[in-house]
Amino acid sequence: MAKRLFDLCVASLAVLLLSPLLLGVALLIRLDSPGPVFFRQQRVGRNGVPFRIHKFRTMQADAPLLGPPLTVGDDPRITRVGTFLRRTRIDELPQLLDVLRGRMSLVGPRPEVPRYVAHYPSALRERVLAVRPGITDPASLDFIDEAELLAASADAERQYIDHILPRKLQSAAAYAERATLTTDLGVLGRTLAVLLRQALNR
Repeated sequence: MAKRLFDLCVASLAVLLLSPLLLGVALLIRLDSPGPVFFRQQRVGRNGVPFRIHKFRTMQADAPLLGPPLTVGDDPRITRVGTFLRRTRIDELPQLLDVLRGRMSLVGPRPEVPRYVAHYPSALRERVLAVRPGITDPASLDFIDEAELLAASADAERQYIDHILPRKLQSAAAYAERATLTTDLGVLGRTLAVLLRQALNR
């Protein structure tokens, strides 16, 4: 209950304070390339219930038809504005709406597409899907450079399924077992620090 109340308060305040930024980004996306402002994709949520996640669109509108669901390195499908949005993680901000709707939390295991959830071992699947998925979590911070790691592999999807996904699942399961409001505050603080460091290094 405390976690949900915290999510609602912080997400509501964030949407209110960031509304000028969100509107500005929406306008830039529309001016930069044809297509919708938002990218919606089916993900697997709490208890295995599917939902549609929201992000600012960072790729060409027909990107799903032009390549795999993974983003590898300097993917040519990424738009000019999309490059900036991905680098700063601003593309994730619309998920605050998913938090308000109760489909996500601020902190929790990142929700995967059904294609990759099919590769979850049964024991880990139950533990990871027992909590609401989040906008950020320890695993996503540990693999903040995931796109670059995949770009260095001859078979990006195989690399993801065989090597990256198992490590992310172990981290997500560990989070789910010990999650408290205090640990969530720590993850949020670490997320802000990582994003600030990335912004200063570019």
